[in-house]
Amino acid sequence: MSQPSIDQLVIAISSRALFDLAESHRVYEEEGLDAYQKYQIAREEEPLQPGDAFSLVKKLLHLNDLLEQSPVEVILLSRNSADTGLRVFNSIAHYGLDISRAAFCSGDSPYRYISAFNSHLFLSTNGADVRQALELGVAAATILPSNTSAAQQDLLKIAFDGDAVLFSDESEQIYKHGGLQAFTDNELEAVDRPLSGGPFKPVLAALQQIQMAFPVGEAPLRTCLVTARSAPAHERVIKTLRAWNIRIDESLFLGGLDKGEFLQAFDADIFFDDQEAHCDSARNHVATGHVPHGVSNL
Repeated sequence: MSQPSIDQLVIAISSRALFDLAESHRVYEEEGLDAYQKYQIAREEEPLQPGDAFSLVKKLLHLNDLLEQSPVEVILLSRNSADTGLRVFNSIAHYGLDISRAAFCSGDSPYRYISAFNSHLFLSTNGADVRQALELGVAAATILPSNTSAAQQDLLKIAFDGDAVLFSDESEQIYKHGGLQAFTDNELEAVDRPLSGGPFKPVLAALQQIQMAFPVGEAPLRTCLVTARSAPAHERVIKTLRAWNIRIDESLFLGGLDKGEFLQAFDADIFFDDQEAHCDSARNHVATGHVPHGVSNL
């Protein structure tokens, strides 16, 4: 039986999110561009160590091995030149990552190529590039430094915050300006009116399409909503996802509890949140991407 057609999920990632370039970046910062170029060229046959988003990328690309189509493509975007970036491509080959397209920008921001590659998601360690990608209408997150080990299971697990990530920040604006009671009153009044989509709605929709290509219950991919909302504000979220015809595997309504231990219990490969305080907590437990979008990031 043929598999249903999948719209390909295209992910653009910076070299510093994919690999650990901390030492070479230190050389650049302390000794300048010439020293950096010599450093990288002298070591271009030495594989770089995995970065904070490496495990996520490896698991995403593994989905291509399990389906007739290739539902995921990863594009490399780098501020390196092609010359100094050779070490990055050699490292990609060393780890057997199926990444063949790239843009090397010799010090300039690569964000302008995100749309040209038809990317749905951009992951970088450079917050300014991430903000510019979001302004282009592309889901994007700043990958934060983390000392956590990669999730050990073969299953790919991706967790999302709700407001300003999967959903717009319309309700969060009411909370910020009017407080909890005004927020709760609004959610009860608007319970049957779906929330507008946030920057990561298309990513979640694409992940669901990939899940649907597998037999029921056999998809090697799970999604989770991890939100500070609690009852009664949960109902509008559930009805919004229903209106979008998007299913999410697990939903955690935490009512303000710290998210970190719950993300560890879910064993997330990555978590996306718009609030820096939540990200600082989460990155002690799982790989974390800060989404600088919405009223919390003005």
